[in-house]
Amino acid sequence: MLGSFPPPKKRWSIDFFYPNMQNDMWRIFGLVFFDNKDYFVDTAHKRFNKPLLETFLREKGVALYDTACAVNRLQDNASDKFLEVVEHTDIDGLLHQLPHCHAIVTTGQKATDTLRAHFAVAEPKVGQYVDFEFEGRNMRLYRMPSSSRAYPLALEKKTAFYRTMLECELGI
Repeated sequence: MLGSFPPPKKRWSIDFFYPNMQNDMWRIFGLVFFDNKDYFVDTAHKRFNKPLLETFLREKGVALYDTACAVNRLQDNASDKFLEVVEHTDIDGLLHQLPHCHAIVTTGQKATDTLRAHFAVAEPKVGQYVDFEFEGRNMRLYRMPSSSRAYPLALEKKTAFYRTMLECELGI
């Protein structure tokens, strides 16, 4: 799964991916796998449970990273529309480290645009994928809705998109 870039550090609840408590990624995963949106939430400390997330993602074979290694924030917020990518992530290098990876999931428009440009593939509709090839490996590029609450889609609808993709890719 590739997002664009983390929000400003002041918005982090943990030092991990999707760290902002206003981002619903870990609530989506909680609903998909445990029918509990708060499964990964450490309510006592108002943060996500990083050790639980790391163990779970490792067991499921889900890798996370960003499509940019360095950005300029044109405004002091988490909006992708105000991110200027300074340094792109070495996506080919990541895929070389993950020889069993057969699907890339982007979690927003900026990440999708970055991957589309890199692999020269068509843009999938939200919740769908396009097939492409990477060095002889058949791959899928999924375009998922942003898990940010700023993205105008109800949590239940976002969860439905992610559930369909995860059922297909992880066989859940």
